Amino acid sequence: LLLAASTLGGVSGTDTIEGAHAAIADSLGPVTGVVFAVGLLASGLASTSVGAYAGAAIMHGLLHVRIPLLARRVVSLIPAIVLLTVGVDPTWALIVSQVVLSFGIPFALIPLLRLTADKSLMGEHRDRLPLRLAALASAVLIVALNAVLLWLTATGAA
Repeated sequence: LLLAASTLGGVSGTDTIEGAHAAIADSLGPVTGVVFAVGLLASGLASTSVGAYAGAAIMHGLLHVRIPLLARRVVSLIPAIVLLTVGVDPTWALIVSQVVLSFGIPFALIPLLRLTADKSLMGEHRDRLPLRLAALASAVLIVALNAVLLWLTATGAA
């Protein structure tokens, strides 16, 4: 993506994944286009693997349930394969998936702020007031930005 951004500034049609790939292949050659596609695929698979592993670690730690690696990979890939099979625009699907994923941040951040401020849990290592205020301001900003992102995505302005 950095390669496309630095090389293709102002080139029309680069606002989609397919357009960026075509523009890279046209301006930098077909080998670079293939490298771009493989890099994009590897990035997606790495992201899926990390997400599936994190989910498995949480399920094992909290629910004491183990799910086999192959089952985790299949379950995490099925939604993407179904969306692409039925003809959903890949760029739109990527944007919507990132919007949805961004809403997971407050569900991790807010409990973390609460737990690190709890003196009975953290003892002398609990957050001091300046850090708690900065963390609260950051959490409020993140939640507000997520709300704006949701609004812009829902209204089509994004």
